[in-house]
Amino acid sequence: MTDEQRRIRSYLQAQGAKQTPAEIVAKVEAAMTDLAKAARAVPAARFAERPEPEEWSANEVLSHVVAADGYFGGGVVAILEGRPAPARGEGRGIENAPRRAAEEWLEILGRQRRSLFDHVSGADPGARLDVTIEHPFFGPLNWRETLLFTRLHDLDHAGQLGKIAAAFGAAPPAR
Repeated sequence: MTDEQRRIRSYLQAQGAKQTPAEIVAKVEAAMTDLAKAARAVPAARFAERPEPEEWSANEVLSHVVAADGYFGGGVVAILEGRPAPARGEGRGIENAPRRAAEEWLEILGRQRRSLFDHVSGADPGARLDVTIEHPFFGPLNWRETLLFTRLHDLDHAGQLGKIAAAFGAAPPAR
Protein backbone atom coordinates (compact mmCIF):
# COMPACT_ATOMS: atom_id res chain seq x y z
CA MET A 1 0.00 0.00 0.00
CA THR A 2 1.39 3.42 -0.95
CA ASP A 3 1.48 6.39 1.41
CA GLU A 4 -1.45 7.92 -0.50
CA GLN A 5 -3.47 4.71 -0.20
CA ARG A 6 -2.71 4.57 3.55
CA ARG A 7 -3.81 8.20 3.90
CA ILE A 8 -7.11 7.52 2.11
CA ARG A 9 -7.69 4.33 4.13
CA SER A 10 -7.08 6.27 7.34
CA TYR A 11 -9.59 8.91 6.21
CA LEU A 12 -12.20 6.24 5.39
CA GLN A 13 -11.71 4.56 8.77
CA ALA A 14 -11.77 7.77 10.83
CA GLN A 15 -14.68 9.41 9.03
CA GLY A 16 -16.61 6.16 8.65
CA ALA A 17 -16.50 5.75 12.44
CA LYS A 18 -17.19 9.42 13.19
CA GLN A 19 -20.06 10.18 10.81
CA THR A 20 -23.51 8.70 11.10
CA PRO A 21 -24.75 6.55 8.23
CA ALA A 22 -27.26 9.32 7.37
CA GLU A 23 -24.42 11.85 7.14
CA ILE A 24 -22.44 9.53 4.88
CA VAL A 25 -25.48 8.93 2.66
CA ALA A 26 -25.95 12.70 2.29
CA LYS A 27 -22.31 12.99 1.16
CA VAL A 28 -22.74 10.14 -1.33
CA GLU A 29 -25.90 11.79 -2.70
CA ALA A 30 -24.02 15.07 -3.19
CA ALA A 31 -21.24 13.22 -5.02
CA MET A 32 -23.85 11.50 -7.19
CA THR A 33 -25.13 14.94 -8.17
CA ASP A 34 -21.62 15.96 -9.22
CA LEU A 35 -21.22 12.71 -11.15
CA ALA A 36 -24.53 13.26 -12.97
CA LYS A 37 -23.65 16.87 -13.88
CA ALA A 38 -20.30 15.76 -15.24
CA ALA A 39 -21.83 12.90 -17.25
CA ARG A 40 -24.43 15.23 -18.75
CA ALA A 41 -21.69 17.69 -19.77
CA VAL A 42 -20.20 15.15 -22.20
CA PRO A 43 -21.69 15.70 -25.68
CA ALA A 44 -24.20 12.88 -26.27
CA ALA A 45 -22.88 12.24 -29.79
CA ARG A 46 -19.42 11.55 -28.34
CA PHE A 47 -20.44 9.76 -25.15
CA ALA A 48 -19.04 6.39 -26.26
CA GLU A 49 -15.91 7.90 -27.83
CA ARG A 50 -12.56 7.83 -26.07
CA PRO A 51 -10.86 11.24 -26.01
CA GLU A 52 -7.50 9.44 -26.37
CA PRO A 53 -6.90 5.78 -27.25
CA GLU A 54 -5.61 4.93 -23.75
CA GLU A 55 -8.36 6.83 -21.90
CA TRP A 56 -11.89 5.68 -21.11
CA SER A 57 -14.99 6.98 -22.82
CA ALA A 58 -17.76 8.51 -20.71
CA ASN A 59 -19.77 5.36 -21.43
CA GLU A 60 -16.95 3.23 -20.00
CA VAL A 61 -16.60 5.50 -16.96
CA LEU A 62 -20.27 5.10 -16.05
CA SER A 63 -20.16 1.37 -16.79
CA HIS A 64 -17.27 1.13 -14.33
CA VAL A 65 -19.10 3.20 -11.69
CA VAL A 66 -22.20 1.00 -11.98
CA ALA A 67 -20.13 -2.21 -11.85
CA ALA A 68 -18.11 -0.96 -8.87
CA ASP A 69 -21.33 0.03 -7.12
CA GLY A 70 -22.69 -3.46 -7.73
CA TYR A 71 -19.70 -4.85 -5.86
CA PHE A 72 -19.25 -2.26 -3.10
CA GLY A 73 -22.90 -1.23 -2.63
CA GLY A 74 -24.00 -4.83 -3.11
CA GLY A 75 -21.46 -5.81 -0.47
CA VAL A 76 -22.88 -3.32 2.01
CA VAL A 77 -26.41 -4.63 1.38
CA ALA A 78 -25.26 -8.24 1.75
CA ILE A 79 -23.50 -7.48 5.03
CA LEU A 80 -26.52 -5.65 6.44
CA GLU A 81 -28.73 -8.59 5.42
CA GLY A 82 -26.39 -11.02 7.16
CA ARG A 83 -25.06 -12.56 3.94
CA PRO A 84 -21.41 -12.83 2.90
CA ALA A 85 -20.07 -9.98 0.79
CA PRO A 86 -19.97 -10.85 -2.92
CA ALA A 87 -16.77 -11.89 -4.63
CA ARG A 88 -15.08 -9.18 -6.65
CA GLY A 89 -15.58 -9.63 -10.38
CA GLU A 90 -12.88 -9.72 -12.99
CA GLY A 91 -11.82 -6.63 -14.86
CA ARG A 92 -12.63 -3.00 -14.22
CA GLY A 93 -16.24 -2.92 -15.35
CA ILE A 94 -15.48 -1.39 -18.74
CA GLU A 95 -14.92 -4.60 -20.63
CA ASN A 96 -17.72 -5.14 -23.16
CA ALA A 97 -19.63 -2.21 -21.66
CA PRO A 98 -23.04 -1.89 -23.28
CA ARG A 99 -23.55 1.40 -25.07
CA ARG A 100 -26.00 3.54 -23.13
CA ALA A 101 -26.83 7.20 -22.84
CA ALA A 102 -25.78 9.07 -19.72
CA GLU A 103 -29.35 9.15 -18.41
CA GLU A 104 -29.67 5.37 -18.74
CA TRP A 105 -26.48 4.77 -16.74
CA LEU A 106 -27.55 7.31 -14.12
CA GLU A 107 -30.94 5.65 -13.77
CA ILE A 108 -29.30 2.24 -13.22
CA LEU A 109 -26.96 3.74 -10.63
CA GLY A 110 -29.88 5.53 -8.98
CA ARG A 111 -31.85 2.29 -8.62
CA GLN A 112 -28.86 0.51 -7.11
CA ARG A 113 -28.19 3.34 -4.71
CA ARG A 114 -31.83 3.64 -3.61
CA SER A 115 -31.68 0.02 -2.48
CA LEU A 116 -28.34 0.67 -0.76
CA PHE A 117 -29.61 3.80 1.00
CA ASP A 118 -32.80 2.02 2.10
CA HIS A 119 -30.74 -0.73 3.71
CA VAL A 120 -28.35 1.72 5.34
CA SER A 121 -31.13 3.93 6.71
CA GLY A 122 -32.70 0.98 8.49
CA ALA A 123 -29.44 -0.45 9.83
CA ASP A 124 -28.01 -0.37 13.30
CA PRO A 125 -24.94 1.90 12.84
CA GLY A 126 -22.81 -0.49 14.89
CA ALA A 127 -24.02 -3.71 13.30
CA ARG A 128 -21.62 -6.14 11.62
CA LEU A 129 -18.65 -3.78 11.54
CA ASP A 130 -16.40 -6.82 11.88
CA VAL A 131 -17.42 -8.03 8.40
CA THR A 132 -15.45 -6.42 5.58
CA ILE A 133 -15.47 -5.86 1.85
CA GLU A 134 -12.10 -6.19 0.16
CA HIS A 135 -10.92 -3.12 -1.72
CA PRO A 136 -8.06 -3.72 -4.19
CA PHE A 137 -6.12 -0.61 -3.05
CA PHE A 138 -7.33 0.15 0.47
CA GLY A 139 -7.70 -3.36 1.87
CA PRO A 140 -10.66 -4.58 3.93
CA LEU A 141 -13.31 -1.96 4.69
CA ASN A 142 -16.37 -2.29 6.90
CA TRP A 143 -19.75 -1.30 5.50
CA ARG A 144 -19.60 2.28 6.78
CA GLU A 145 -16.11 2.80 5.34
CA THR A 146 -17.22 1.22 2.07
CA LEU A 147 -20.23 3.53 1.91
CA LEU A 148 -17.94 6.53 2.38
CA PHE A 149 -15.60 5.15 -0.28
CA THR A 150 -18.45 5.34 -2.82
CA ARG A 151 -18.44 9.11 -2.33
CA LEU A 152 -14.74 9.37 -3.16
CA HIS A 153 -15.20 7.02 -6.10
CA ASP A 154 -18.04 9.11 -7.54
CA LEU A 155 -16.07 12.34 -7.09
CA ASP A 156 -13.01 10.85 -8.76
CA HIS A 157 -15.01 9.77 -11.77
CA ALA A 158 -16.93 13.06 -11.90
CA GLY A 159 -13.54 14.70 -12.37
CA GLN A 160 -12.68 12.21 -15.08
CA LEU A 161 -15.97 12.90 -16.87
CA GLY A 162 -15.33 16.64 -16.62
CA LYS A 163 -11.99 16.14 -18.38
CA ILE A 164 -13.68 14.07 -21.09
CA ALA A 165 -16.28 16.80 -21.61
CA ALA A 166 -13.53 19.42 -21.88
CA ALA A 167 -11.58 17.26 -24.34
CA PHE A 168 -14.65 17.30 -26.58
CA GLY A 169 -15.01 21.08 -26.32
CA ALA A 170 -17.86 21.12 -23.81
CA ALA A 171 -17.80 23.43 -20.83
CA PRO A 172 -16.89 21.56 -17.68
CA PRO A 173 -19.83 21.17 -15.30
CA ALA A 174 -20.35 23.88 -12.72
CA ARG A 175 -19.82 22.64 -9.19
